[in-house]
Amino acid sequence: MIALDSIALLSKYYKPKSKAGQILMNHSLSVRDKALKIALNHSELNPDLLFIEEAAMLHDIGIFMTNAPDLYCFGDYPYLAHGYLGCELLTSLGYPEHGLVCERHTGVGISKEEIILQKLPLPFRDLIPESVEEQIIAFADKFYSKSKGDFKEKSLAEVRKSVGKFGKTNIQRFEEWCELFL
Repeated sequence: MIALDSIALLSKYYKPKSKAGQILMNHSLSVRDKALKIALNHSELNPDLLFIEEAAMLHDIGIFMTNAPDLYCFGDYPYLAHGYLGCELLTSLGYPEHGLVCERHTGVGISKEEIILQKLPLPFRDLIPESVEEQIIAFADKFYSKSKGDFKEKSLAEVRKSVGKFGKTNIQRFEEWCELFL
């Protein structure tokens, strides 16, 4: 398998010196580094390190299509749509597995039931991380924000509080990841 140059791909959609590009790059590098650290500490899970490196860099590629002024993104879609939009983009470029990471990383995943009940602007399907690589990247992503230029790692307590706002199922999935990855 030939390595995907994720930074070059990001540069097609984000000017490297733009505020949106800088925010995305800082966030993606932090998530990538944490995800790789987790993967290296859990070789028993047999994670694909190259895939994690690539997909962690690309997991938020869809934000440019959303209306997220705090991130200097002025697209037409709500921010919550950035995952499935990134999936569609990467799939159209021939990277469907990378696309699934985009689609499934939001929160700790969003079920079809939640999408319907909460009338979320998302496709009616489960958007929950499945592969170990998807789970590692989604887990690592919870520790870093893109907003307000704050790139420091959140504490476990801060992440638990944030995830807990979205219900018992979410905190339960996060706790399962903590047992698996920490």
